[in-house]
Amino acid sequence: MGSRLKRIFSLNPLMLSVILVVILAALYGVGPRFLEVLEYKALDIRFLMRGPVKPGPEVVLAVIDEKSVDKIGRWPWPRSRIAELVSKLSQSGAKAVALDIGFFEPDTNTNLTLIERLDQEIQRMGVNSGEVSRLMDKERELADFDRLLARTIKDAGLPVILGYFFHINQDDTVAHISPEEVQAKIDAVVNSHYAFVRAPSEAVQITSGTFLQAYMPEANIPPLTEAAAASGYFNMFPDADGTVRWVPMVIQCRDKYYMPLSLQALRSYLGGVPASLDVTEVGLERVAVGDLELPTDEVGRLLVNYRGPAQTFPHFPVADILDGETPADAFKDKIVLVGPTAVGIYDLRVTPFDSVFPGVEIHANVMDNILHKDFLVRPNWTVIYDLASIVFIGLVLGLALPRLSAFTGPLLGIGLLSVWTAANYYFFLRGIWVNIIYPVMTLILVYTAITIFRYMTEEREKKKIKGAFSSYVNPSVVQELLKNPDMLKLGGDKRIATVLFSDIRGFTTISEKLDPEDLVSLLNRYLTAMTDLVFKYDGLLDKYIGDAIMAVWGAPLSQPEHAFLACRTSLEMLSELDKLRQELVAENPDVPYLDIGIGVNSGPMVVGNMGSQSRMDYTAMGDSVNLGSRLEGANKQYGTNIIIGEMTFEQVKDRMYCRELDSVAVKGKDLPVRIFELMGEVEQVSEDKIKLARAFARGLAAYKAQQWDKAERTFAGIRHYFPDDKPTQMYLARVAELRDNPPPRDWDGVFVMKTK
Repeated sequence: MGSRLKRIFSLNPLMLSVILVVILAALYGVGPRFLEVLEYKALDIRFLMRGPVKPGPEVVLAVIDEKSVDKIGRWPWPRSRIAELVSKLSQSGAKAVALDIGFFEPDTNTNLTLIERLDQEIQRMGVNSGEVSRLMDKERELADFDRLLARTIKDAGLPVILGYFFHINQDDTVAHISPEEVQAKIDAVVNSHYAFVRAPSEAVQITSGTFLQAYMPEANIPPLTEAAAASGYFNMFPDADGTVRWVPMVIQCRDKYYMPLSLQALRSYLGGVPASLDVTEVGLERVAVGDLELPTDEVGRLLVNYRGPAQTFPHFPVADILDGETPADAFKDKIVLVGPTAVGIYDLRVTPFDSVFPGVEIHANVMDNILHKDFLVRPNWTVIYDLASIVFIGLVLGLALPRLSAFTGPLLGIGLLSVWTAANYYFFLRGIWVNIIYPVMTLILVYTAITIFRYMTEEREKKKIKGAFSSYVNPSVVQELLKNPDMLKLGGDKRIATVLFSDIRGFTTISEKLDPEDLVSLLNRYLTAMTDLVFKYDGLLDKYIGDAIMAVWGAPLSQPEHAFLACRTSLEMLSELDKLRQELVAENPDVPYLDIGIGVNSGPMVVGNMGSQSRMDYTAMGDSVNLGSRLEGANKQYGTNIIIGEMTFEQVKDRMYCRELDSVAVKGKDLPVRIFELMGEVEQVSEDKIKLARAFARGLAAYKAQQWDKAERTFAGIRHYFPDDKPTQMYLARVAELRDNPPPRDWDGVFVMKTK
């Protein structure tokens, strides 16, 4: 039990990836600030990749730019200029005007100051002429630009929405203001809050506390507020990196919820449709303007789906509007946002597209998003998607990387990164923001950790493999085995493979004729030559059994042509043996003659490490292996050099030329198998061997049919042309014996091998 638990919890690449996945999933739940900033930056990159998108035609900007400041004068301008602008926009057919500028103090111009002083002097001098009083009142009215602007706003044939801002905290800038004055400022923006708020209870509505809380508004002066159709705040709050990505659609001040300038302008453009909120204990559930719903988060923020960089929306300088130099239909049926873009006025923000972006154009982006329902959202299911991405990438790498090479491993990492990046960008183009930082971080951390782990542990495994296999497999095979160290585990796998056995004929007699030193030298030269051929064709040298060799193909590596490789090796063994014999005779004419028998058989066998945990050998076992050994020994009986089994023949018959020798029942087995002599490769076998094989096949057919006379004539003819062919001689002897002692009528021609 203890060893089993140890195996389960022992550190391996998969376990390492699981640990990292758990850590990253927990980190995702915590949401550290620096990772949040990274994700924001990744979102900005997606905006830049997408590029600008053409906005709708509904929103245009009347901008207080450098050109207008140069022509009209430095900001702030006399409010008579703003009144003139409102009048011009009204005459041009605009549908609504929103002023992203504040009028928080009375406009004190020099003309009005002079009139007030003159009036005071006239009163002091006691001049009470009615004519003088009417003149002074008329001049005062003409010089009072606040009243002029208020009257223009009120008399304009379109709704005009004023902007203001909230003081969020009770800091030093507002600490001196009395509670009465604070209440007066709140009362001044009464036309700015949501008229319809649904909540489970009044207490929830008032004390929800999930929204952005403000201390007090900085309202416009009363005459303008009273004249305007509505007011809306223009507060914007950048993220931790200073970029404006969210705009609050709700700010709570005491017991009221207030609307932004963009939403108020949109209401007016749509004919004064109502705006409503649904508030719950956990935050904002729904915000709507007429039939349009806004996908805000629970604190009431809308993620801005920016259309592009600055001036993506049409910009018209105020100076050109006042001079009548804009196209006649530039503002017809449009929402006109009036605001500053000149650098010196300091209403510039940072956005994903620009580090210098007019604040007024952010309102334009918000309105365009709402009008065209083209939002960028983070649905609740993205949390599941993000976590699933972390788990999937981590586990795929944990399972796959240990099985991949140094070349294919990075390809997997690059592939996963490409797929996830493409999927992330696909979601973005469809208005869905899913996290990219955590999946990428998972990929980098898990990949790096597994790579380091493999580097630290696989060197030991490689040494183990090299020590176990380098002495009896081709070095190229060792390199393949290094890619899969698990093959060194104790135990075996059942697979189809091919086994080769070879043995020196009469080795005992040879050993008696040679001195021990000469015998060892001869044996080493022979085994070296034969082993080199096994390695040449990527075989596994299973073992030496004295002068015998056992080799396997198809294990430990999968080799589709295992039977063909074994057959080619056996043919080259005979060719190499002939060269070795010539060398030995040249060195010593009295050297004993070397001859070998080879048995090759294919079939199911168990291959793997057999032995104990401390000592094991890689080998093959099973009936197919035993048959291969017996086929090697059968060469003595048939007078051949290479005999292959029936399954081997079926796999190589199109490439190797063979003749069927017999159908035999191996000792211990009931079912007979056909055995074949391997004569050579199809392209290289001689015509004599082909003629011999064809004639032998006719004789064998007559033999199995118990046609003794025909079989005898056929084999006798073969002996005439091929007097040294041992299988022919054997069958002539069998025919003579069976003619004298006929077998049963149901005899199937099977020869029973009584020896191993």
